Amino acid sequence: MDDKTKYEILFNVNDPADIRNLSLAELKTLCYEIRQYMIDVISKVGGHFGGGLGSVELTVALHKVFNTPHDLLIWDTGHQAYPHKILTGRRDKLYTIRQLNGISGFLKRSESQYDVFGAGHASTSISAALGIAVARDFKKEKRKVIAVIGDGAMTGGMAYEAMNNSGLIKTDLIVVLNDNKMSIAPNMWALSNYFTEMIAHPEYNKFKGAIWDLTGKLDDFGDRIRKVAARVQSGIKSIITPGMLFEALGFRYFGPINGHNLAQLIKIFEHVKDMHGPILIHTISEKGKGYKPAEGHEQKFHAATPFDKLTGKVFKKEGTLPSYTKIFGEALVEIAKINPKVVGITAAMPDGTGLDQLQNAFPNRFFDVGIAEEHAVTFSAGLATQGMIPVVAIYSTFLQRAFDQIIHDVALQKLHVVFVLDRAGLVGADGPTHHGAFDLSYLRLIPGIVIMSPKDESELRNMLFTAVNYDKGPIAIRYPRGSALGVPLTKDFFEIPIGKSERLLNGQDVALLAIGNMVDYSLKAAKKLLSEGISAEVINMRFVKPIDREMLDEVANKFDKIVTLEENTLIGGFGSAVLEYFAEKNYKNDVLKIGLPDNFVEHGTQQQLHELLEIDPNGIVKKVKSFCQNKTFRAEVSVK
Repeated sequence: MDDKTKYEILFNVNDPADIRNLSLAELKTLCYEIRQYMIDVISKVGGHFGGGLGSVELTVALHKVFNTPHDLLIWDTGHQAYPHKILTGRRDKLYTIRQLNGISGFLKRSESQYDVFGAGHASTSISAALGIAVARDFKKEKRKVIAVIGDGAMTGGMAYEAMNNSGLIKTDLIVVLNDNKMSIAPNMWALSNYFTEMIAHPEYNKFKGAIWDLTGKLDDFGDRIRKVAARVQSGIKSIITPGMLFEALGFRYFGPINGHNLAQLIKIFEHVKDMHGPILIHTISEKGKGYKPAEGHEQKFHAATPFDKLTGKVFKKEGTLPSYTKIFGEALVEIAKINPKVVGITAAMPDGTGLDQLQNAFPNRFFDVGIAEEHAVTFSAGLATQGMIPVVAIYSTFLQRAFDQIIHDVALQKLHVVFVLDRAGLVGADGPTHHGAFDLSYLRLIPGIVIMSPKDESELRNMLFTAVNYDKGPIAIRYPRGSALGVPLTKDFFEIPIGKSERLLNGQDVALLAIGNMVDYSLKAAKKLLSEGISAEVINMRFVKPIDREMLDEVANKFDKIVTLEENTLIGGFGSAVLEYFAEKNYKNDVLKIGLPDNFVEHGTQQQLHELLEIDPNGIVKKVKSFCQNKTFRAEVSVK
């Protein structure tokens, strides 16, 4: 724990009510101390960093002006909500953020009454806030509802759907757009702030309303005055502000406002809080504000592992193996050199998916569509109709958002789109909003799709090559977050026969049918089992769809007991595919499914979660031993 004595105000703030009587000077000191505390803590434990540093003044101003938790504050994703957590009773728990049994890195309703709506995926806050505001109206409550959304999340179509609906419903709703990418020249600040304060001021709006009412009583002459006034106001706004789009969607627009000018933020929130209808306040902030190594490096400190507080350099582990992400990115560049039809598409995650390597090598064959997964998939479908080979690299959890597009726009038309699902399985510290726990299930039900999962990085390269050359419809590859296994890589690629598995280890007592990273765990478990007198056969199934029926026939005829292993929910995944085939063939084997349970898994390191759920090698050994002794198991499914 840091020395509390170096903080003048922060450790006297245990609740937002504690800041509402502070002077402006004291609030500015508090902002400085929040930043220093975040730097101290996150440099030691890691976490989403840059966005929170950029939202400090905004957070303080919101909690100062609005009576939270009575007034309802809804954040988008949660990357910028660390200061919110600090001010709402979780300051002393910040050291536990994203750790097993610690606080979440995102917004979580079960964690605090101040977390009004859970978030982890982007572009949800305005939709949720509108629903909350309408419910408030039904209940005839007097509450303010405020949504905070970042500029990245505003690239998602859901945000505009929500704004359009807000403009139609016209209920009281305040949206704060915290823009930390757009720049504005310093000489614009004074003019913009003055204009915004003027049109937000209660006296101005009272005067404007009175004039409007008066002209409404002057028949045709009054109408002409109104039209001229409307044109003048619109003209001024279009010159001074970029808010015409928001005005067209039915919002009254105020901004841009300096997101680090605390006095200005407090003043604008005070002015607008009693206005009616949808209001949008546009603030400009700097991601990483107050920490020199983070300023101007939005990608580097978006989500940080522990780092040196003084230099900003990340502490690197000795002998770290390359990640699956890096291996994929390198392989795609090599394949793109061979095949000029290959292009890469990402949804605002070039670094996270490894597509930054393609961006550097072939910038005209790389497309970042923003946080718009639905568009990414249909955009790719359009490319595929014209003979291009789109490789769509999206995290497993985020591809869920484009489920309809995969079915309707890609699979139904049998289009050759390659889906690359990074972060499949349990991702660790980001928790349930980011675990790729469902992709085998939600993809497997789609007609005509091929689903692969590599056992190691060498197989990943060859699966990518196979996918690019497969032209009969959509094809997906899923692989885990983190380091690869360190197996040797060959320079050349070779195609893997679609739907064919491989036997890695012969055994006599039980068959372990594994997919993806569970293959390595199964080999390690088999070694331990052999030392305890159980001979296990290990098969790398490679494909979840089409499944290798020939191999399943062999296994069913050789073994009474069969175990399926996957890092996916047990409902509808790889194990379910095996059981469905066994039911079709009327096989009577005992089958044990090992995978993820039917509940949302909390955050922790990948290793901790694997051990907790007993899907690590030791857990597999324990379950298989019990299975072979005919005991009852949590993950057992029998087709007897």
